[in-house]
Amino acid sequence: MASFNCFVLAIFMALSLLNINVGLASHHLLQMPPALPKPSLPKPRAQPPLPSMPTLPTMQSIPPPLPSMPTMATMPSIPLLPNMLTLPTMPFIPTIPTTIPFFLPPPSKTIP
Repeated sequence: MASFNCFVLAIFMALSLLNINVGLASHHLLQMPPALPKPSLPKPRAQPPLPSMPTLPTMQSIPPPLPSMPTMATMPSIPLLPNMLTLPTMPFIPTIPTTIPFFLPPPSKTIP
């Protein structure tokens, strides 16, 4: 626990020293003379006009009609299955016991 307290104290001191450096730096920045005025940039020239949109060619003729879809061939007939009069019986599935048997520990050997 003592090492943890020492570690916390070391972290606290390190952060304090870091803040002192930041405070000194901000103090020096406040003591500097005012910055030089910004240089004036030339005004941007007017941009050249955009080219006009090209015209798309027009369709002279109507495209030919699409070919018709081929017809489906006739499917052969499937032979019917023989008529099943009775279904086979399902085998008996044993039930799962709902309680877990409780096994007693073996009796301990007592030494008289």
